[in-house]
Amino acid sequence: MAADRLRFRDGSPVRAASAVVPFGDGHLVVSDDTTHAAWFRDGTASPVRLLPPVDGHEQFDEASGTKDLKPDLEAAMQVEVRGSPAVLVMGSGSSPARMRWCLLGLEDGRPTSGVADMAPVYDAAAAALGVDLDLLNLEGGCLVGHTLRWFHRGLPSAGLPSASVDLDATTAVAAVLGHCEAAEVRVTRPVRYDLGEVDGVGLAITDVVALPGGDLIASAAAEDSPNPRDDGPVVASALARIRGDRVLEVRPLPELDGRVIKVEGLMLLAADASGTTLLAVTDVDDPDAASWAIRLRVRD
Repeated sequence: MAADRLRFRDGSPVRAASAVVPFGDGHLVVSDDTTHAAWFRDGTASPVRLLPPVDGHEQFDEASGTKDLKPDLEAAMQVEVRGSPAVLVMGSGSSPARMRWCLLGLEDGRPTSGVADMAPVYDAAAAALGVDLDLLNLEGGCLVGHTLRWFHRGLPSAGLPSASVDLDATTAVAAVLGHCEAAEVRVTRPVRYDLGEVDGVGLAITDVVALPGGDLIASAAAEDSPNPRDDGPVVASALARIRGDRVLEVRPLPELDGRVIKVEGLMLLAADASGTTLLAVTDVDDPDAASWAIRLRVRD
């Protein structure tokens, strides 16, 4: 398991990594407590704006009293816009600040972004999942064919299992582009997942990546949190293989530097007959610390 700290070119930390996705000639690491992502190319990272400042703030944390303003961008996936690849980044829900989507593309090699308020889609997701809107915690997503499968982390310790809903990817992208209303994005097919528990704390899905053969690999954390918005101690982390609507197996992840790693984002690097190589990014729940990037090998 190879691991590296994530930093920008000037040495400042990439905070609270929450998703990782291919972008241009590199990959994009999204953070849940900033308005910028980190674009890694040739081993160095430059900031890329995803959202405008929120009440003048670019970074958010509890100590400064800005946590309620944070956009909490948690899910990111590659989509297609007018025949070209782009990245869709999605807030987790639970408050109006966390219900925006960003669509990031490239024009002449330079990043361009568009932002849309998608509150009606979150209303529909909460209704489909049967949870209160302020308990939404949509942390991962991937494309399954033309379907955007959106994963709710939940809070198993409070009786809220991890789950997913389906959206039509074409309509979802059209809504961000302003070609249709957000209310036209239908949310369907809720599915719940049981990943088990560790030391009495339920494992909950933090991100998902689709494999070429149709299986999904999910990262999961057993985090003893009081609610979906506040951090708690992470007692274990794991990877799970999902086929169709079933969790086939759950494998624990090793510790890193004597600590449980909280994987928040997954990206597929390679897949062959012997297994799958993933790039994982972690949130260390410390706004001053650099996140980790870890290469994981999953054998079939």
